[in-house]
Amino acid sequence: MKKNFIKRTALALSVLLLTGAAMPAAAAIEAPVRDSIAVEKIDFDNPDFIRGMDISSVISLENAGVRFKNEAGQTEDIFKILADNGVNYIRVRIWNNPYDANGNGYGGGNNDLEKAKQIGRRAAEHGMKLLVDFHYSDFWADPAKQKEPKSWVGMTLAQKKEALYAYTYDSLLELKDAGAAIGMVQIGNEITSGIAGAFQNTDRAALLQTGASAVRAFDRNVRIAMHFTNPENTGAMKWFADFLAQNKIDYDVFATSYYPCWHGSLTNLTEVLSYAADKYGKYAMVAETSYPYTLEDTDGHSNTISQWNNNSGDNMCWDFSVQGQADEVRAVMNAVNNVSGGKGLGMFYWEGAWITVGDITGKTGSAWTRQYNANKTLWEQYGCGWASSYSAEYDPDDAGRYYGGSAVDNQAFFDAKGRALTSLHVFKHVLTGSVVSDALQGDVNLDGAVNIRDATSMQRALAQYETLSPEQRMAADTNGDGSVKVEDATALQRKIAEFPDE
Repeated sequence: MKKNFIKRTALALSVLLLTGAAMPAAAAIEAPVRDSIAVEKIDFDNPDFIRGMDISSVISLENAGVRFKNEAGQTEDIFKILADNGVNYIRVRIWNNPYDANGNGYGGGNNDLEKAKQIGRRAAEHGMKLLVDFHYSDFWADPAKQKEPKSWVGMTLAQKKEALYAYTYDSLLELKDAGAAIGMVQIGNEITSGIAGAFQNTDRAALLQTGASAVRAFDRNVRIAMHFTNPENTGAMKWFADFLAQNKIDYDVFATSYYPCWHGSLTNLTEVLSYAADKYGKYAMVAETSYPYTLEDTDGHSNTISQWNNNSGDNMCWDFSVQGQADEVRAVMNAVNNVSGGKGLGMFYWEGAWITVGDITGKTGSAWTRQYNANKTLWEQYGCGWASSYSAEYDPDDAGRYYGGSAVDNQAFFDAKGRALTSLHVFKHVLTGSVVSDALQGDVNLDGAVNIRDATSMQRALAQYETLSPEQRMAADTNGDGSVKVEDATALQRKIAEFPDE
């Protein structure tokens, strides 16, 4: 008797849902996906929000023998792995001539134009646009270093403008001809202190506008980004936005780096980016960010963030774990999305594939030494460490003294064997949300059983009388298509009533 009653009740509920009798119109409810990491969905103001990654060192790593694998452990093109996981934009740095007179690379990926062409073509083949990051230097350009290329030394400002224009325009043409889908260009990298050896404001403004003019001449649809850093210095960042406006620099995107160990709070980040958006109508973005999934080193070269080094502070808000890495990426994306007026354009993760060329994990004594020495040989030969000894010719005070391997192997989205981490899913899960749950499919009220009460909860949610949590929505998505609809409710009620599948 009880079983027949349940069948009749479930059938009656199905009729109500199918006919909409005395109920508001049922609407589909988006459901998160089930995964081993939890990601809260972001409702992006910009439908084309950039979920990007810088993998500039990838060619040198592959040349050194590194092979990337998907989560199943199968070797696969890294560009396909990234695209399959929701990455929609690739960033690549370009140095004019990162080689000594004998052709030995300075390291850091030996990122010349030829490598950028390979990266741009492969990105485009997998549906990803390219952000071209011109350093206008032969090696690292950052807030502390803005050294002009060797071939530009001794030039007047007029000569340097001519060289910068030609280099920018010609490089973009070559990238396009190679098959890259160029969507954005950076005029300099972290230009807080200067650009291409120019540190006076008038000279710096002249070179910035020259680079912008070259991009406009190449393609007016390509966005131009100006990239600064140290957003924790709110006054200075606002000064840079004012400086660009006062000098009538033609650009589209105000960008900054954001590393939580140095660069202040996420609230401040949103405020700084909103200034350029509100006052000057510019798009805003984070051009670089990263976060460790572990504090362990895997290549024998010290890391930027490690135990007792940059691993604490008010803004290191997440665990050093796969989940924590995903949490940081989601948080930075959300901070950019919160920029005023829907002007938050996107975020790029910096060097998310810069893993070791030889894993030292678990090795001790002579085995560790052999592996480390093998790594040193590869860093020197292929430039797959952050700097090689040959860089002393160009940067004797820093790279030439402290050269070696990857300082961010513990911040990659791949482990030391090249296998993708589940944290990489954050790039697609921000669109849907994901939950970690062992709930039964159909157990909408999460009480451990699937019964008529679950059907009632789903019915009330579809009729907008009840709100389901992300975990409940995932359990209610009985057919796994990413949303909860009348069809899911009907299928659940037929299951409870033990009706055969249609």
